[in-house]
Amino acid sequence: MTEHVLTLDLDGVADKAALMDRCADALGLPDWFGRNWDALADSLTDLSAPPGGERLQIVVRNWRPYAKARPAEWEIAEDVFSQAVDRVPALSVLLALGGSS
Repeated sequence: MTEHVLTLDLDGVADKAALMDRCADALGLPDWFGRNWDALADSLTDLSAPPGGERLQIVVRNWRPYAKARPAEWEIAEDVFSQAVDRVPALSVLLALGGSS
């Protein structure tokens, strides 16, 4: 099975706006991405592995500082990631442990 891996590094992300900008850049989200939770959910379910790839993995790094500073927002983000994975079996979102303060 061929997997394509994208890294979503949240180092320095301090609020929802920065999270949305980082998602847009790191994940190559489409121009129509509206930088809100619903648009993120829609965009994640539209992502696909590149030709020849069967699965797409998103590795979220350095997420703990954001989760600690904005727990309510992080809870929504986790829910959005979880729902996307439930809707797209070829998608995985992995939270990297370590490497974050």
